[in-house]
Amino acid sequence: MPRWKALPEELDPQVKEFASQLRRLVDRSGLSLAAVSDRTGYSKTSWERYLNGRLLAPKRAVLALAEVTGTNPVHLTTMWELAERAWSRAEMRHDKTMEQIRISQARTALGESGGTEGPAGSGPATGPRAGTTPTAPGGAPGTGRSSVIPPDGGPNGPAPRVARHSAAHAAHAAPAAPGRASGPGGGRRRTVVFVAGVVGALLVITSAVLLVGLGGEDDGRDAARSPSPTPTTSAPKPLPTGVKCTGTDCTGQDPQAMGCGGQYATTVASATVGTRKVEVRYSETCGAAWARISQAVPGDTVRITSGGAAQNGAVKIDKDAYTPMVAAANGTDPEACATLTNGTKGCTTPQ
Repeated sequence: MPRWKALPEELDPQVKEFASQLRRLVDRSGLSLAAVSDRTGYSKTSWERYLNGRLLAPKRAVLALAEVTGTNPVHLTTMWELAERAWSRAEMRHDKTMEQIRISQARTALGESGGTEGPAGSGPATGPRAGTTPTAPGGAPGTGRSSVIPPDGGPNGPAPRVARHSAAHAAHAAPAAPGRASGPGGGRRRTVVFVAGVVGALLVITSAVLLVGLGGEDDGRDAARSPSPTPTTSAPKPLPTGVKCTGTDCTGQDPQAMGCGGQYATTVASATVGTRKVEVRYSETCGAAWARISQAVPGDTVRITSGGAAQNGAVKIDKDAYTPMVAAANGTDPEACATLTNGTKGCTTPQ
């Protein structure tokens, strides 16, 4: 049974070529997907999607895979950029198609709806038009039209629409006649309000000038009396995106699930036990360490210790395994030890 499924036929040729290249790198490395996941910091499920063409691998995952497989990252990054452009074009075409479908569905729904039409021949049912006179009492009911009272009651009906608008505009633009809009005594009240406003403005300006003058003369004394600022402690440094624990919070946690592997981890100690390789993986970002064994067989076990804490791991199906994390203030204290199925034991030494 082949290891990889056939890539989807609808994939863009650039994306298909890039996914095929990633498959070749994994095949040449001899690593299982679980090992690729542990060493790159991206989940096994994510790598299955990347390698089967269902999702484009992010650039950081591609760079991590290049480091794990010893591949030149420059050429791989170039291929990723071409694939990323092709993927974006495909997404834009998909979004445009979906938008057209939604518009078509909306038009169909509006065309089938019968609740927005008024009585036959009267056009869409709307509210009263702005600028018209309300329906006169006793207007003919059920006609769908309002009985508009002529502005001047003349025998020729209402004035032309342009004339009505011009008259309304002139009425709004004309100044209010004395004794009408403002009422008796309105002119005197406006005068009093204006004078009061001027006096208030002068008082504000005078107060501002006095305050500025007093402040300038007393600047030295105020500076001497002002207490020295209280030093503030800096807030804890935020964790990078994807990292979910630090220090003792990481003890007993899976380094991959907590985001401590991949680019945030380095090998600080290693040893060869029989034909197996044992490593101490340390993440300064997470303040934690774990042990990893590779080229192993089912039944081999590995153990990490640091500061009196310990965690164990065992090889089950794959050739690789790693332990949960233990808190570690630095990369020199943790120690990894392996016990093989033939009874051979060995531990790491700091690099």
